[in-house]
Amino acid sequence: VSVREAARRAGVSPGAPFRHFPSRDALIQAVAEEAQRRFRAEIEAALAGAAPGDPLSRFRYLGLAYLRWAMRNPTHFEIISSRRLFDHDRAAVISRDNAELIELTEQTLAEAFAAGQLRTEDLRQVQIAGRALVYGFARMNIDGHFPRWGVAAPEAERTAEAILDLFIEGIARRS
Repeated sequence: VSVREAARRAGVSPGAPFRHFPSRDALIQAVAEEAQRRFRAEIEAALAGAAPGDPLSRFRYLGLAYLRWAMRNPTHFEIISSRRLFDHDRAAVISRDNAELIELTEQTLAEAFAAGQLRTEDLRQVQIAGRALVYGFARMNIDGHFPRWGVAAPEAERTAEAILDLFIEGIARRS
């Protein structure tokens, strides 16, 4: 990502962004902050439709929102998830918001555990596996791995939903 390319896409002179941003890092951080805001809004909108008394269902809504947003916004997802593009440690707003979303996921699974919805005794493994599933699927999309697995672009969201359901089926306590 270059400032010159951002300026070209915005239809302004190559130096124009520097009237608003002192450096490339500042520009990328501003883009990341906006991407994180949109990501958070997508997750919050999805959770509004989830049943409050069913944490495993809320986890599904959360996971689907995460995956759909990442697949529909691969460049924004790359910016907020990769540490190669800017210094996340110096971006307090993004780091805090990301930590809150991770905590929301962990808390949702902890509530499912406390409600007896999970069949495992190791909550931490479920939390890590859930995070790895959604993050890994999103990265596979960005990195172009799906054709190798026979998943065409129009099928990616259905595949995401199916693998999330498969994961939930695997962790859910059987009645």
